[in-house]
Amino acid sequence: MLFKPSQKISPIISPSELKNLPTENLIILDARVGKNVHQNYLNKHIKGARFVDLDKDLAEIGEDAAFGGRHPLPKIGKFAETLSKLGISEDSHIIVYDDKNGANAAARTWWMLRSFGFENVQVLDGGFQNAEKEGLEFSSGEETYEKARLIKKENWLLPALTLEVVENELTNNSSTVIDVRDSYRYNGESEPIDLVAGHILGAINIPFSENLDENGNFLSPEILKEKYSKLLQGKSENLIIHCGSGVTACHTILTLDYAGLKIPNLYVGSWSEWSRREGKEIAKEI
Repeated sequence: MLFKPSQKISPIISPSELKNLPTENLIILDARVGKNVHQNYLNKHIKGARFVDLDKDLAEIGEDAAFGGRHPLPKIGKFAETLSKLGISEDSHIIVYDDKNGANAAARTWWMLRSFGFENVQVLDGGFQNAEKEGLEFSSGEETYEKARLIKKENWLLPALTLEVVENELTNNSSTVIDVRDSYRYNGESEPIDLVAGHILGAINIPFSENLDENGNFLSPEILKEKYSKLLQGKSENLIIHCGSGVTACHTILTLDYAGLKIPNLYVGSWSEWSRREGKEIAKEI
């Protein structure tokens, strides 16, 4: 049985709060992405942070993104092995950061850890840049730590939906499907990553960037709760969140949890799968 704190902790933690955390059972994960990402980690990371790779640790990339998208979830047994290698155990308190305000692999890591059964998981508000600004201690090179006992799980605990389920929900008008990509991608003006521009017919657009203030920090839970309550008024309370490849979608799922709202469904395959699958309806706003 995984460790559960006596009271639910916030999924977001500030650098100043991280500074004051007890180090016992504390594990910090560096989930930055991009070119030469591991070298960037070796050059500089928050002291003690352990490197986690989006493509290798947080996804199991297949041969055809039309079936699973660009970042499908790994098998839960493989993720369990990753956690063991990272030294994560039942009583770990895990802090995750990236350099995209949590909008990239940090939120995906949070979702996967929560879906695995961990409750004591937080994303660093403002990420790597905020940690530098607030004067957290940094280090370089590889960190040394011991493996942890393998934790066995049978299934992901949070709902991750398939393309077929999403399509059925749209057909029956029984869910609200939210596309969190930037509006220009949703509108079909241009598509910098996937093969086709546009969006899933019936999906609405609430860009993940609107979860943040002008400094790249999360808006307060109160503001976020009011904002989403207004945006979703009159719509189905059964939410399905998607993005390009099931990574940034986790930022909005994290946001809704932070706001005290129910954790919604994740469509992992997202636009990268839908737009490649033959015969699926695609819409544009231009």
